[in-house]
Amino acid sequence: ERGAPVVLLDAGERPGGQYWRHAADTEPGGAYGGLWRRLRALTDAGRVDYRPGQQVWLVTREDDGGFRLETTPVHDGVEPLPGPVTAGKVVLCPGGADRQLPVPGWTLPGVVAAGGAQALLKGHGTVAGRQVLVAGTGPFLLPVATGLARAGARVVGVWEANSPLRWARHAPTVLRVPGKVAEAAGYAAALARHRIPYRTRTVVAEILGDDRVRAVRRAVLDGDGVPRSRPEEVEVDLVAFGWGFTPALELPLQLGVATRVDVDGSLVVAVDERQRTDVPGVFVAGEATGVGGATLSLAEGRIAGAAAAGRPEGGRRPRATVRAHRAFARAMHDAHPVPAGWHRWLTDDTLVCRCEEVPHAAVRAAHAQLGAGDARTVKMLTRVGMGWCQGRVCGYAAACLTATLDGRPPTEADLRGTAARPLAVPVSLAELAGPEEGPDRP
Repeated sequence: ERGAPVVLLDAGERPGGQYWRHAADTEPGGAYGGLWRRLRALTDAGRVDYRPGQQVWLVTREDDGGFRLETTPVHDGVEPLPGPVTAGKVVLCPGGADRQLPVPGWTLPGVVAAGGAQALLKGHGTVAGRQVLVAGTGPFLLPVATGLARAGARVVGVWEANSPLRWARHAPTVLRVPGKVAEAAGYAAALARHRIPYRTRTVVAEILGDDRVRAVRRAVLDGDGVPRSRPEEVEVDLVAFGWGFTPALELPLQLGVATRVDVDGSLVVAVDERQRTDVPGVFVAGEATGVGGATLSLAEGRIAGAAAAGRPEGGRRPRATVRAHRAFARAMHDAHPVPAGWHRWLTDDTLVCRCEEVPHAAVRAAHAQLGAGDARTVKMLTRVGMGWCQGRVCGYAAACLTATLDGRPPTEADLRGTAARPLAVPVSLAELAGPEEGPDRP
């Protein structure tokens, strides 16, 4: 809308990302509907070259200061692009994924990420279980639980690891974002309507079952976040865990941008007020700059797009939205931290890395017996994070465990070691052997 030629590479087959995920035959409404119609109009007018179903697996900076992006289709049914895409500037919006923490029994069928349960419901209308427990920490547990209940699942409870009293010190910040207060009230009403128990300072200490989930054993946390077991077992056939989100930083790190550790312990990209990184021509927006929700991501995207187009007059409203929602995000992360004593519920044989089947005992042995004091060394000695997911599932937990064993919090170097990958997504050997050359795009 500011006159710049744009190529939009979208890993989704429909616009909207994870937040506005919808079925193919559904026409979106509300705020997203307006954005969707604007994108369609710009695409029809030839001002946006929209390429859905395309994942960027490598981005490099050329000698002339421009950028080259290698892409791969999300599946065989999507037509590949004729060649790499080149651009003078790039705006990266890679999003993030559910943060996972290991717990005894978490590899059993019937244990999913909260975001995965929601994606199945939004995208396919599929309820992943009939008797469901939603557990972890953070506001995201609420829409997952209420969505599953509306779809017919019996949600036996929402187990929040923290106390709601942690919000009290952030009341002025919360009141500056009244939409969030109304949203929370709506979810509270939905929980009551569906008779979903909401327990605080409560975690899943163990998941029970043989060939799939049969029940969970709960524990109550003390003031230091250390679990105190209770013998109560709750029968479930699905556990949806939500421990916050981990930003996807493969593409920004390929370009060598500066990073920092955010309030929630995540590694994020450092940007200025125009969403610029320290690499000229590279802008980043959304969860990769700090997890803060859809409204914040939209405002950052608007600012980044205007700045990349050379007309950084994004207006006062987007900048004010970013300030208010970034402050709210900091309050949210402070109110919903990962429990300090979460590692206490691990047993020796609890798998930390499910891909390579690396148990907790192996991580501790690497530190105690082999002197591994950082996540990278533990990875080399135990193969944690070297399996199919390349650390996307276990990387954060492994870095935190290693730092805890070393008596310190995770550092930026620890987290970069688990987040940096030479390839952002899986690609075929044929693509690696020699990507076809084709006409470059603006």
